[in-house]
Amino acid sequence: MTVEPLGAEATSGVAPHGAGPWTGINDARNPGMPLAPEMFEGHAVNRSAAERRAASLTARRSVKKEWQAAWLVNAIRCIDLTTLAGDDTAARVHRLCAKARRPLADHILEGLGIQSLGLTTGAVCVYPSMVPHAVKALRGTRIPVASVATGFPAGLLPLRLRLEEIRYAVAEGAGEIDIVITREHVMTANWSALYDEVAAMREACAHAHMKAILGTGDLQTLRNVYSASMVSMQAGADFIKTSTGKEGVNATLPVSLVMVRALRDYRDATGYRIGFKPAGGMKSAKEALNWQFLMKDELGLDWLEPSLFRLGASSMLGDIERQLEHYVTGRYAAASRHALA
Repeated sequence: MTVEPLGAEATSGVAPHGAGPWTGINDARNPGMPLAPEMFEGHAVNRSAAERRAASLTARRSVKKEWQAAWLVNAIRCIDLTTLAGDDTAARVHRLCAKARRPLADHILEGLGIQSLGLTTGAVCVYPSMVPHAVKALRGTRIPVASVATGFPAGLLPLRLRLEEIRYAVAEGAGEIDIVITREHVMTANWSALYDEVAAMREACAHAHMKAILGTGDLQTLRNVYSASMVSMQAGADFIKTSTGKEGVNATLPVSLVMVRALRDYRDATGYRIGFKPAGGMKSAKEALNWQFLMKDELGLDWLEPSLFRLGASSMLGDIERQLEHYVTGRYAAASRHALA
């Protein structure tokens, strides 16, 4: 059976929360705006309510068979396939890029009826020194190369060095830069310092799109998460991202809910749509469904495109491929059959 792209039927009757037609959308790149503390200072976040709302996403949502397959195929389109290991090599990056170009085996594509879809992952993300290898391996495709920068994962290098790292990665061919904010600025409510830092990073990115990693596991409160999200968008971030994947606590649904609500508030105030990327600790196909349900419920189907949504979870792809093979063949393959690199 052919798996159709996500649409109204694929949501199994799920209605978006407040996702009616929005007439003030500006699809140009977010230019940022002057720092406006009134948009976030004093903004209350009820942790218990956020946790209940996040729990309801997994308790009330169920998609089966071809609808589940459609959601999982869409998740593949939104994955930033990533290697950020100390022993990365050109050969490992080339293998990862080969997987990004062909994320599903031919018999699964044929079984799903999507051979002509041109399915790839959303991007390949590597360290700056690995960018030239990824650019070479992805030549002739439309898959962007993303690079972490700014002293990833701690982000504690002097600002001038962090900016130079961004410029280096962009010069080598990165089309997306995942920057790390200084968490101390958030925890001390030094919003002007955070704004100036992120704005300088956005300028250094030039044409490359910038994802601002908040390191939410280090930010102590959900109110801080909301404020950091809003300041990063005001400073020109194209995406906001939960985590580096190296913190003790990475992406969680309650934190993601707060960030997604900040996206909605920024859109309502400015007309600009900013992307969202949960990252770290996500490994299963079920989690790929849950984060998509969050985006669909809170922001609507428009935010389920790679231009506005990414999943920073490389190991998740192996489980998604395994689940789709089961859908096609009725059998689960060994996890080793779907190794990434």
